[in-house]
Amino acid sequence: MICVYGAGSIGCYVGGRLAAAGAEVVFVGRRRFADETAAHGLTLTDLHGAGLHVPAPRYETAPEAAAGARLVLVTVKSAATAEAAEALAPHLDPGAVVVSLQNGLRNAAVLRERLPGAAVLAGMCAFNVVHTGEGRFHQGTDGDLGVQDHPVLDAFAPRFARAGLPLAREADLTGVQAAKLLLNLNNAVNALSGLPLKAELSQRDYRRCLALAQREALAAYKAAGIAPAKTAGLDPRLLPVLLGLPDALFTRAAAKMLAMDPLARSSTQDDLAAGRATEVDYLNGEIAALAAEHGLDAPVNARLTALVHAAEDGGRRDFTGRELLAALRTAA
Repeated sequence: MICVYGAGSIGCYVGGRLAAAGAEVVFVGRRRFADETAAHGLTLTDLHGAGLHVPAPRYETAPEAAAGARLVLVTVKSAATAEAAEALAPHLDPGAVVVSLQNGLRNAAVLRERLPGAAVLAGMCAFNVVHTGEGRFHQGTDGDLGVQDHPVLDAFAPRFARAGLPLAREADLTGVQAAKLLLNLNNAVNALSGLPLKAELSQRDYRRCLALAQREALAAYKAAGIAPAKTAGLDPRLLPVLLGLPDALFTRAAAKMLAMDPLARSSTQDDLAAGRATEVDYLNGEIAALAAEHGLDAPVNARLTALVHAAEDGGRRDFTGRELLAALRTAA
C-alpha cells in the first residue's frame, strides 16, 4: 500500500495517477478534500491532453490510515512537516519508506530526525498542479518526480513508471532541489502579479524581478557550498541573464521554460486566492535565511517574502512589473 500524507493538489494528482495505474493508494488529508473526492472522485488531466478518472479513492483524515503502508509520500506544506512526522511516527511500520515531495531544502532532514525507524528520502515534484474543484487536478507544466536514489526504490519504481510518472533518481538531490528553488523564487513574483505564469513570465520587468532574487540565491548557494543542477539544460548561473533578455528574444530562447498551460498559476498564488498561508518562508524566505547563515544579505528575497505576507493579510497582489521591480530595487 502507498500512503499520500497531506494530499492536496500535488498529493491528489500523484496519488491519483498511481491509483489509476492499479496501485493501492490511501490518501490522508483535510476533511474538505475527503468530502470532495467522495462526491466526485479524482479527475486528472495534463497539458498534453491526458485524462484519467479514479471514481472512488480511499481518502481518510486520520494518520492511523498510514498503518501498513510500505511507501509514504509526504506532501504537506513545509511549515507542517514536523507536525506530520510526529503524527505519522506511531503508525509507520519499521522500515517503511518515506519520501518528501515538498518545496524547500530541509524537509527530508526534519522527517529523518523524527522518523528514525523509516528510510527517509528527499524528493521533489518539478511540475505545477492546479486544483480546479470537484475533484479535478490539472498538471500545467512539464517536469519530473525527482527522488534521492536508494535501493529501496527498486520495488516501487515500476509502479511510478506505469503511472506515467517515472522517478528521476539522483545520487545527490540537493543540487536538483536547489535548481528547482531557483525557479520557485518566481512563486512570489507570480502571486504578486495576479497573472497566470505564462503571461507573467512573458513580461521582462517581472523576469527582472526573478533575476534579482536568483542572483541572491546563487550567492547564498556559493557561500553554502551548494552546486545547483542544470535547469532547462542551462548552467544556473546563466538563468538571470536569460531572464533579462528582451521579450522577443526570451520567448525564442526559453521555449522550454514557457511550455506550460496558459492558465497555470503558482501554488503561492493559489494559496492567496484560497485564503491559506503560503510557503513563501520556505522559498524566498529560505534564501534570505541561508544567506544570513553565511554572513550575506538577501534583501530582494526578504522584500518578496514580506510583500507576500502582506498579501496574505489583504495587501496588494496586482503589482505591475514596473512597480514590483522598483520596490525590489529600492530594497536592494
